[in-house]
Amino acid sequence: MNNPTAHDTREWMGMPLKLIWGYIAIALFMTGDGFELAFLSKYIVDLGFTEAQSSNAFAVYGFAAAIAAWVSGVVAEIITPRKAMIIGFVMWAVLHVLLLIFGLGQSNYAMILLFYGLRGLAYPLFLYSFIVMIVQNVEARQIGPSMGWFWTVYSFGIGVFGSFIPSFTIPIFGEMGTLWSALIFVVLGGLVAVFKLGHLTGKAKGDGLSTQEKLSELSRAITLLKNPQIAYASFIRIVNTLSLFGYAVIGPMYFTKNFEFSTSQWLQIWTVFFATTLVSNVFWGIVGEKIGWVRTIRWFGCIGMALSTLVFYYLPEWYNTVAPTGLTDADGSAAAGMAEFMMAWIPAILLGWFVAAFVPMTPIFTTLEPTHKGAAISVYTLSAGLSNFAAPAIAGAVLAMFPQNYEMVALVFTACYIAAFGVSFLLKVQQPKN
Repeated sequence: MNNPTAHDTREWMGMPLKLIWGYIAIALFMTGDGFELAFLSKYIVDLGFTEAQSSNAFAVYGFAAAIAAWVSGVVAEIITPRKAMIIGFVMWAVLHVLLLIFGLGQSNYAMILLFYGLRGLAYPLFLYSFIVMIVQNVEARQIGPSMGWFWTVYSFGIGVFGSFIPSFTIPIFGEMGTLWSALIFVVLGGLVAVFKLGHLTGKAKGDGLSTQEKLSELSRAITLLKNPQIAYASFIRIVNTLSLFGYAVIGPMYFTKNFEFSTSQWLQIWTVFFATTLVSNVFWGIVGEKIGWVRTIRWFGCIGMALSTLVFYYLPEWYNTVAPTGLTDADGSAAAGMAEFMMAWIPAILLGWFVAAFVPMTPIFTTLEPTHKGAAISVYTLSAGLSNFAAPAIAGAVLAMFPQNYEMVALVFTACYIAAFGVSFLLKVQQPKN
């Protein structure tokens, strides 16, 4: 039977309209998934655990996410993206309930590691399987802008709603009540995937493959790393979101301790960061098609993020030092706090603007391996997952050697972006002509 949407090329500002329900599913699901991102590290510490233990919990979660990210592309090709998304949805909901009841609810660190780690396997299946759906359903020229929209709705969910809503619910319902409410959004996103994406499943390669062939297809993602160009691209993608995941872990502790911000204020700063990416993801997806993928990543991604990472640490520190004391008179402490709060928006906006300049990484991977796009996407998503692991792991290691030295964490992240800038000169990719 012919698929009535197969040749539907209608789009709006680069968004293929036939994928709109998929984008809605991602936005809803990642809203629920993002509720904890910018406050859970501090909450774990508030339960009585150390900062190192909190960072380790995120590292375990990130490692599991990296494994799931690696297999998600190929799994989606084998069983269809929609089925992979449904599996991810069900896993997330079940493991989240177990985490809240037996882990956080009982302040049991072993259970936190177990269920939070296992839950890390779930969201990549839902999230990254949709990338395969994009690649299967759009033309090559549409992949860049489509991925720009993908990261936009991702940011809208995990960062804007995912941070902004908890900034209001935590003072009312507390951290646990906020974490329970995350299920509402995840279930809504999962139901959209169940009932609204049936026409975009693509053809499952697994239908005609033996078990050995399926395993071979799964391992192909690792064998692609023997291609030096794929390896260079993988390194750059790992570095891409180091500051995003790193500051999400150390930010709530750093800003609440050093500047006496409330958790709600920190969450609103993080909301500003992600709100900026709503524009920047689409902007850099379009710019990458105009001036070149690698050029965009090199000069605006690597250099832009190196500078933004430094500004995110140093500007609030500088302002806290030189802010006029006249703002803190008898009844002026709230005004001084608001001024510091607004000053923190500047680096948040810069970080949100330049982190999106890595959007062209997706078409780079699929262009480097055009005959194995699913495996290429698996390398891409593995790299994204490793970034989720590496960021808290780096932060935890640095803070273990230099306790509460958040400046050193910022400097290490900056060095990683400079290294990625150098590697970008080794990356050679033939960008298709429009």
